[in-house]
Amino acid sequence: MDMITVLQGGVWALLLWPCLLTVSHPLDCKEEQGSISRCPTISQEKLLDRVIQHAEVIYRVSEESCTLFEEMFVPFPMRLQRNQAGYTCITKALPIPSSKSEIQQISDTWLLHSVLMLVQSWIEPLVYLQTTLDRYDDAPDLLLNKTKWVSEKLVSLEQGVVVLMKKMLDEGMLTTAYNEHGLVQYDVQPEMLESVLRDYMLLSCFKKDAHKMETFLKLLKCRQTDKYNCALY
Repeated sequence: MDMITVLQGGVWALLLWPCLLTVSHPLDCKEEQGSISRCPTISQEKLLDRVIQHAEVIYRVSEESCTLFEEMFVPFPMRLQRNQAGYTCITKALPIPSSKSEIQQISDTWLLHSVLMLVQSWIEPLVYLQTTLDRYDDAPDLLLNKTKWVSEKLVSLEQGVVVLMKKMLDEGMLTTAYNEHGLVQYDVQPEMLESVLRDYMLLSCFKKDAHKMETFLKLLKCRQTDKYNCALY
């Protein structure tokens, strides 16, 4: 075992230590298509498939939400401003691999933990987004419903990833423990133009991170089924 692997294992264990100290409450065992279950009888393979299904739908709806918001509220010059401003997403500071070579080198455990960090870091910002979208006079119900649905599904995805980690590690029951204060702070009553741009950036960043979640989970699945042919991820 090389030094990088040892260091990764040590850091990962340190990050996950609060989870290992807490006993979580199991979810109901549901077998309908697309559901995530914490039933102890479900196989790791089946649970991973359900988690991937959740991630796929979350990414698709995040794309739809971002496009709808753009069409409704964002003038074309502001879209250019977003591209030119070099906006930093709120998850930029997280220790998550970004390049293809980094992603290919990390362990299955780190892949899954990266997904968990992304999921947990977006729970509070999406709750904030619900409150700020409610202040838009012309926000369509379709947009509000999509963002609310994604917010709820993200919590379900978090639960599924935590259970999957438990199954992979066989370390007893894990629980969720994201930072209640989030990664960023928001103004209570921002100026409207600033609010529109910030919400647009938020949706754009979430869409980007939702794609990462899906990609990481599919790479994990690929490694477990076709280990030597996963270079496309």
